[in-house]
Amino acid sequence: MWPNENDPPLRIGLDAMGGDFAPAAAVEGAALALRSSSSHIVLFGDPERLAAETAARGIRASIEIRAASEVVGMDEPSATPLRRKRNASIRVAIDALKEGDVAAVVSAGHTGATMAAATVVLGTLPGVERPAIAALVPHQNGHSVLIDAGATIDCKAEHLLHFAVMGSAYARWKFGTYEPSVGLLSIGEEAVKGNDLTREAHRLLGSSGLPFVGNLEGRDVFQGTADVVVCDGFIGNVALKISEGLADSLNHFFTREIERSVRHRVGYAILKPVFQAFHRRVDYSEYGGAPLLGVKGIVVISHGRSSAKAIGNALRVAEGLARANLNERIVEWLARYVPASAPPGDASGSPSPQGTIPA
Repeated sequence: MWPNENDPPLRIGLDAMGGDFAPAAAVEGAALALRSSSSHIVLFGDPERLAAETAARGIRASIEIRAASEVVGMDEPSATPLRRKRNASIRVAIDALKEGDVAAVVSAGHTGATMAAATVVLGTLPGVERPAIAALVPHQNGHSVLIDAGATIDCKAEHLLHFAVMGSAYARWKFGTYEPSVGLLSIGEEAVKGNDLTREAHRLLGSSGLPFVGNLEGRDVFQGTADVVVCDGFIGNVALKISEGLADSLNHFFTREIERSVRHRVGYAILKPVFQAFHRRVDYSEYGGAPLLGVKGIVVISHGRSSAKAIGNALRVAEGLARANLNERIVEWLARYVPASAPPGDASGSPSPQGTIPA
């Protein structure tokens, strides 16, 4: 699954100006990724700043700098790289992906802008109307895929079916599970629970042929009840942010309690491996980023607060997805489970008609 130094090289694009700690974290993350990969990384952004960052770290081989004179600010509309800043680092990176100059793109910048640029410039896969972010959430036995984690806020039931199929294809690659189980996030286990969206989605998922386990309640997400947890982007993003906040609060709580007394510090010294293992399970930097599924290209979205470690892992995820030809697998699964929504074509065809550009 993970790339290694014996693989033939790919060119992976990185929006080096995206994220709270850019461009330093981006360049350092690229350096970390290159330690275990034979591929080349293309940095998109301010050439002078990127040259200074790479020189400071002594990075020369396998790094290319591509000029992009603008950056999309976090307070700007999602459509900015489409309308006002077409030379923004994320737009230039997505254009390069469209042209085949890079095999994948990673960004820790404005999520909405990344999603808008990818959807409009690249187009969507055959049978896909809306893209979805597939995030990993930990549970007691491993991880599940939460989809959608924030790409599509207003959904139809058909969109949730598409998300389930795309998430299943991703989960099969990620976990090696032949038929990943699928659950629908709702307010109760019974099929009649929820709103009109979840009730209709329950019906579609139940008749799709997917290994559907039914509705899941919030507590089920972290118990591993299903390999793929399906929801609209509004609910998914809120759930993801709550889980991140809870993990941060627990870490702060443990730290504060450890510092309260010598006895607590002695106890921590004994249990340190346990706490470290817990931190690795809930630390988003370990996962790197979440793929934006449903667009005609490999795009990985990282957390805005991504460290160099997170960026490095995101680049590895992007390379692994590109080598696995994930989009071809998604098209195959859509044709299998949603035949009426998957017209003839392949993952490299011309862009399909697009919906409304996010604000």
